[in-house]
Amino acid sequence: MKATVVSFRRGKNTYKPRQYILLVEGSTKKDSINLINKKVTWTSPQGKEIKGIISALHGNRGAVRARFEKGLPGQALASKVIIE
Repeated sequence: MKATVVSFRRGKNTYKPRQYILLVEGSTKKDSINLINKKVTWTSPQGKEIKGIISALHGNRGAVRARFEKGLPGQALASKVIIE
């Protein structure tokens, strides 16, 4: 299953450097509940992988929050990740 990195998890004055919002392709809020605790992998253009885990739902469109082991680079925004 694929998802798109939409944004950092952020507030008005702060952001969480390891947490990202992912929009799952073709998924609704009810479908996204089953994705919690699944593993996520982002692959860089050089082939390096950064792994994470889906931690919670985010909003009503089927988006989820993912926590990565270390922060993703800025080039990861609007790129695809794989949900295992």
